[in-house]
Amino acid sequence: MFKILEKRELAPSIKLFVIEAPLVAKKARPGQFVILRIKEGGERIPLTIADYNSENGTVTIVFQEVGKTTRELGTLEAGDYIQDFVGPLGVPVEFPNHKKVLGIGGGLGIAPLYPKLKMLHQQGVEVVSIIGARTAELLILEEEIKAVSDRMYICTDDGSKGRHGFVTVVLKELLEQGEKFDEIIIIGPPILMKIGSEITKPYGIPTMVSLNPIMVDGTGMCGGCRVTVDGEIKFARVDGPAFDGHKVDFDELIKRLATYKEEEKISLERFNEAHECKLINKIEGADKDAVK
Repeated sequence: MFKILEKRELAPSIKLFVIEAPLVAKKARPGQFVILRIKEGGERIPLTIADYNSENGTVTIVFQEVGKTTRELGTLEAGDYIQDFVGPLGVPVEFPNHKKVLGIGGGLGIAPLYPKLKMLHQQGVEVVSIIGARTAELLILEEEIKAVSDRMYICTDDGSKGRHGFVTVVLKELLEQGEKFDEIIIIGPPILMKIGSEITKPYGIPTMVSLNPIMVDGTGMCGGCRVTVDGEIKFARVDGPAFDGHKVDFDELIKRLATYKEEEKISLERFNEAHECKLINKIEGADKDAVK
């Protein structure tokens, strides 16, 4: 069992947990992930390691409540326990001899971007960052990204904070102005990574993306996490999750991510109904106790 030491709400439906997991924290590196299971018989889900502290034995995860399991996970509080917390999994990222890197995070993708930029900052690399979300209230980890960046740009789709527009607009402007980077990291929704990679490709700048395809076992054995990279089948949980954005078949990835949308919808509806019944029973029980 793994204890939740801290819980924070970063934005509506987006939560941060600090988990007591000393063995995972000891081996964790930027770019890796964990698989957790809330309880016996529960669904296994992958979550990127958003931060870790090997001395304190803690691992930080950030998730958005979009499905049944993440919604259930969000009901837990500090002091509660998670049944399984396996990791670190995946291939750690490395940035040899880099002097200047641009990091781009969109939406929840800001969370997995952070440990990579933090490592680069600690290595003395010049870090430029662009982070964005649909609205200001959905923007996460702004102060954390700022602390590891030499320069930071903020974008929101509705213009409620920073630049009005997508992060890719600022990316295009920087490249057109002649700014040079040893590498560009783009993490966020698949469509963002696709468009971002298309923008950087003519400039010949190495572009790293982090993929989060369908996953079952987390070791690549089930084949659910397969993606096509440079015409070859790769397994995101074994060969990634970081890949060359110029070689990823994003159209295939986007199509595969929609495979179980209907089943996911049904599962969430059933959970919501059961959760509402529990709340009603709890309220009715409290009323009866008050009458007594």
